Amino acid sequence: MSQRHSGYVREKGDLYVTPDWVVDALVPYVPRRMHVWEPAAGRGDLVRALVAASHSVHATDIDSGTDFLKTTTAPIGVEAIITNPPYGRNLAQRFIEHGLRLMKPVNGLVAMLLRVDFGTARTRHHLFRDCPVFSTKVEVIERIEWYPTAKLGRPSYNHAWFIWDHRHRGEPVIHFWDRQPQPQEGRSGIWREPYAANDPVEVEGLTP
Repeated sequence: MSQRHSGYVREKGDLYVTPDWVVDALVPYVPRRMHVWEPAAGRGDLVRALVAASHSVHATDIDSGTDFLKTTTAPIGVEAIITNPPYGRNLAQRFIEHGLRLMKPVNGLVAMLLRVDFGTARTRHHLFRDCPVFSTKVEVIERIEWYPTAKLGRPSYNHAWFIWDHRHRGEPVIHFWDRQPQPQEGRSGIWREPYAANDPVEVEGLTP
């Protein structure tokens, strides 16, 4: 089955900047004020959005010397791993699997931003259909423009936040998130805690 070319070229190291509003889609579905590890932080865009949502963040990246897939334990105090993982060479699946292993000892949470159909592959049933800790899928209604100022055409793919929670029991739940207010549903798609300026952030080797 062929795929339509979107006009977006592959960035070195799969560096795709995550817009702030995409984090808004995740915030209502994770506990507040968690100590988060962002292991593919790149330039720190997702880190800053998580801090603005009142989480404390420990940020690393392979370019700053920390290869997430070679780590054996999570940083002390980390309760969640949240990232937009690299896609090439099956890295996204490996990030999920490794994140789940690291968070199991602390009953922690893993959240990954992935293409909306990522969970449909038979080779990933152990992470979705057959995974008791897969808790939530938040489908983002609007397609993400990774380079909004570039004239590259409209993006081809829809994305979703996939959440695994080692404290979860029961069936997973699907939510749909739209950043445009939806008054007929009695709520807006946008929700954010007030920014707390004293929330700590630990950043390793990120460009300000």
